[in-house]
Amino acid sequence: MKHQYFLSTLVLLGWLIGGSLQAQAPKKPTSADIHDDIKRLNVLASALYVAAHPDDENTRLIAYLSNHLRVNTAYLSLTRGDGGQNLIGTEIRELLGVIRTQELLGARRIDGGQQLFSRANDFGYSKNPEETLKIWNKDEVLADVVWAIRNWQPDIIINRFSHDSGRRTHGHHTTSAILSYEAFDLVGDSKAYPEQLQYVSTWQPKRLFFNTSWWFFGSREKFAQADKSKMVSVDVGTYYPLKGKSNTEIAAESRSMHRCQGFGSTGTRGSMSEYLQLLKGDMPSNREDLFEGINTTWTRVKGGAPIGQLISKIEEDFKYDDPAASVPQLLEAFKMIESLSNSYWRTVKLAEIQKVILACMGIYIEAVAEDYSVVAGGQIPVMVEMINRSGIKAVVERLQLYPEDRDTIINLTLENNQLYKQEFKLHFDAQLPTTSPYWLNDPASLGMYTVNEQLLRGKPETPRTALIKCQLRIEGVEMQYVAEVVHKKNDPVMGEQYRPFEILPPVTANIAEKVYVFASDEPKQIEVLVGAGQPNLKGQLRLALPPGWRAEPAQQAFDLQQKGQEQRLSFTVYPSKTQSEGQVKAVAQLDGQDYDRELVLIEYDHIPTQSVLRPSAARIVRVDLKRLGDRIGYLMGAGDEIPASLEQIGYSVTLLDDRNLSAEGLQQFDAVILGIRAFNTVDRLKFKNQELMDYVEQGGTLIVQYNTAHRLKTKDIAPYPLKLSRDRVTVEEAEIRMLQPDHFVLNFPNKIGPADFDHWVQERGLYFPNEWDDKFEAILSSNDPGEPARDGGLLVAQHGKGYYVYTGYSWFRQLPAGVPGAYRLFTNLISVGQRP
Repeated sequence: MKHQYFLSTLVLLGWLIGGSLQAQAPKKPTSADIHDDIKRLNVLASALYVAAHPDDENTRLIAYLSNHLRVNTAYLSLTRGDGGQNLIGTEIRELLGVIRTQELLGARRIDGGQQLFSRANDFGYSKNPEETLKIWNKDEVLADVVWAIRNWQPDIIINRFSHDSGRRTHGHHTTSAILSYEAFDLVGDSKAYPEQLQYVSTWQPKRLFFNTSWWFFGSREKFAQADKSKMVSVDVGTYYPLKGKSNTEIAAESRSMHRCQGFGSTGTRGSMSEYLQLLKGDMPSNREDLFEGINTTWTRVKGGAPIGQLISKIEEDFKYDDPAASVPQLLEAFKMIESLSNSYWRTVKLAEIQKVILACMGIYIEAVAEDYSVVAGGQIPVMVEMINRSGIKAVVERLQLYPEDRDTIINLTLENNQLYKQEFKLHFDAQLPTTSPYWLNDPASLGMYTVNEQLLRGKPETPRTALIKCQLRIEGVEMQYVAEVVHKKNDPVMGEQYRPFEILPPVTANIAEKVYVFASDEPKQIEVLVGAGQPNLKGQLRLALPPGWRAEPAQQAFDLQQKGQEQRLSFTVYPSKTQSEGQVKAVAQLDGQDYDRELVLIEYDHIPTQSVLRPSAARIVRVDLKRLGDRIGYLMGAGDEIPASLEQIGYSVTLLDDRNLSAEGLQQFDAVILGIRAFNTVDRLKFKNQELMDYVEQGGTLIVQYNTAHRLKTKDIAPYPLKLSRDRVTVEEAEIRMLQPDHFVLNFPNKIGPADFDHWVQERGLYFPNEWDDKFEAILSSNDPGEPARDGGLLVAQHGKGYYVYTGYSWFRQLPAGVPGAYRLFTNLISVGQRP
């Protein structure tokens, strides 16, 4: 119950902060920003945009709704994009979902929207909604859509995709529209998900739209001829003089936050139309006004009309060179809003007007922790900085420190432009949970994350527990300001740098690799990096292994005297005698308590540093494997972990430099491998591809992993004609047929059989070629249910004295996951040039 109460408090404080809690450099609004926010105070309208993944959202429309119409706008992404690829690093699956979550939050900070999620897990590409809803729990995801609508109370909902399952697109896309379509009629029904109603009330949106475009009609010509009688059209190319940008330029900046997907976008200028097809509700009589006929003024709230009149007067009288002159009237409006009966708009507008009042006064409040983390049961100094840069009288009556819920009465008058600083000791209860992405705290299924707390569902991030709440009295009017405790430091190069403040375990144990493949009875060294979350740690570390495996020594002592110190411990692990799979877990014992979490830091310059706590475990595999050759040259593409996987089975892997590729230099390698999407991401391959083909012709083995036909650096990716397609096999259990069972690729040095295609993860493969020269031999065939055979997943061609291999099978997922058969077959590919 204590945890539930504390969570409810954090949710409430989140309203006071206004948006998700996250460590960002505080926004310092200009007079133009403040004036715009005053105008926003007079708009009581909301919109919810719904789609399936990060990057699905139409940032042009979100920016238009938020900046031009000044509507409270949120994007509901059903997933966090966990199943995609990563163009900036090696993180995939849940770690990629953490990155894409932060990229979405960064995009919303630019375009002005807010961000919501469901519990759906992005399990990879899905070809139809029927498959999607077999893997997702439809009732739970639908409940999350209903929950988002009841929380956000949108007047209009906009689907990015059509709910018509006959349209050809990603199954997740269609499903997002299907669920939104169904939820529209459920949110007002008190019998639908009644457990939600202890926190929210029923709600009924006025309109549901489908954000259509020429793409859904097949061509611009067909769209020009289409019946648009049920469509609304808005011009999203508006120009904002006070921002110095067009709406479409803001949208491009927002979309460019999706860096791990390679969605950098160039801004455009000029008129641009977006079309929205009405699905439910009444059609606006003005086909250029989404909210026509919907009351978006203060008169929609009982007793609100005088508030709207006063805010219009404040807007009209605003002085750009003296924003504080508006404060007396703003305080009057604040009191009027506060006196309203409790409602959605009372809560929203109180938070908005308070932000405006503080901005007009130049009030700055910040709470900075001495370090970026603390352990539960510990304490940390926090420096609170406050200043009022106006002549308006402001008094800080008390500070309330969370998570202690401790009051400090100070009755401090903030004099004009006089800086006030005071240090406090912030204490953390020993029972407080650690800080980590909340949706990763409990085991997940293939299709769903486990989130038991209703109040957490839909939130983009874990609510922070360390907060400072200031009780302010401004000219006799009381209000509250909440500051998230952050960590801040000065970097000699970058200057002021912020980092989220977190509660972390006293000790973590990171196993060096995520998979260990034993190709023989020989033991391997497994290293564990023990990290200190607090000073003066002494304990024992052990490895937990499945039956038939053993480690020497059984346990080892660690001694860490300083916070942040690390100690590397090595165990010799002996595999089972027969082929088997399992997990090795690292367990640190400290003062009689076990700690079994690793700490993964995600650090990129476009998102806040993320600390992810997850089980300290690695996959261990004993596989019957033969290999030939020793030296591999690997040219990284979009980023993957295959080099480390190959080193697990004894290969020496050299990461190649794309600047000095030469056929002569490559001759030292038994095989050269191009990472995923190398021909999409490595610019120099347009000039160096002939060196690779010369290497093959002179006797080398070249393995090219999947690329997409879109944005190839060169079309000459093979020595013979080969055409890439969008064909893929998404069902990981799909039957694999051997087109040439006697081919050496399937027989040397490992005999490949049906069992080698068991336990694959996420998919079979993607972007298979669908046309190729007769010199290629197709080795394998597979297909998803109801589809024709896809024979282009593994193509082998002799070129001169060597061999060229093109493969769309998803080795970048299978090898890091420790799939035994994938190792056996991939080793055969490497060995094609080593046959006697």
